[in-house]
Amino acid sequence: MLLAADVGGTKSLLGIYHMPSPTGRRGGPGGWTPAPDGRPRPQVMREFATLDFDSLQDLITTFVDETALTDIEAVCIGVAGPVTDLTARLTNVPWLADATFATELFECPVRLVNDLEAMATAVPVLERDELAVLQEGIALPSGNAAVIAAGTGLGEALLHNVNGRFIASATEGGHADFAARTPREMELVAELTRIHGRVDNERVISGPGLINLFRFTHGAAGGTASCHAIDRETDRSEMPAAITRSALEGRCDRCGEALELFVEAYGAEAGNLALRSVATAGVYVGGGIAPKIMPALQSGLFLDAFRDKPPLADLLRTIPVAVILNPAAALLGAAVCAERMLESA
Repeated sequence: MLLAADVGGTKSLLGIYHMPSPTGRRGGPGGWTPAPDGRPRPQVMREFATLDFDSLQDLITTFVDETALTDIEAVCIGVAGPVTDLTARLTNVPWLADATFATELFECPVRLVNDLEAMATAVPVLERDELAVLQEGIALPSGNAAVIAAGTGLGEALLHNVNGRFIASATEGGHADFAARTPREMELVAELTRIHGRVDNERVISGPGLINLFRFTHGAAGGTASCHAIDRETDRSEMPAAITRSALEGRCDRCGEALELFVEAYGAEAGNLALRSVATAGVYVGGGIAPKIMPALQSGLFLDAFRDKPPLADLLRTIPVAVILNPAAALLGAAVCAERMLESA
């Protein structure tokens, strides 16, 4: 059996997976074939609030104690932050994630990976009904792919096509400089620079980024006090969902503008990632936010910003773009990573 974990800034998913059947492997992005046994199968899954725990070891041992499962053959843990060997400084969690304890606890191969590397690893084994297509495009079997995912933070990963097999590679593109494209976005950057000193992509394209946009469109000092559609006592953790509901239901024009700015920035950065990776096999939009704002993503704003990159706009029109609907995609990807460790052992 395989132990997989996806440790995020807000929640963590942990699971025990059975090894997949050796037959029926998929061909990669854009090339799915029916193969129900072609990926690790979940036996047990649990969700935890990440900040309820003081360390990665505390989280993992709690899960092991709850499930009382043994005979773990490989462990892969995805974390939201840059990884060095078996340690990682998590970006939005006050931990130094150290997985060295797991090698003694389980006495099997253990790997720590970036959570977007784990999510990208899941892409080739996703079923068609786990994806919502935004742009059909023309997938090139020999091309690369890429994943972008907004949630508590913004993650990006590459899928390099190496002799027909997709190999995931982590990035920290979410912390690259945010590129303003319009006069309104330039105003936004000026305001966020005044507050934060530097504006990276995550300051705009994430749950907290949506709050920044809300404050910008309502007047930074006003916040919820200047919005008739959102209760001023709303907890910060509930604000992104409240802003989204207000925008999608048409209850507040300034909430609507905040969501439009978010979607356009998301699409533009997805297009940037597509160009950097030449993702002719597809761009996949993951994370917890995208499935919740599908009407906004399907409005045309996302794809307009994705494609608006002359002289390569025609190339971007041919790239498949899809939203990952499986909320446990990164956990599944961690299980696939664990499986691969055994394959290469």
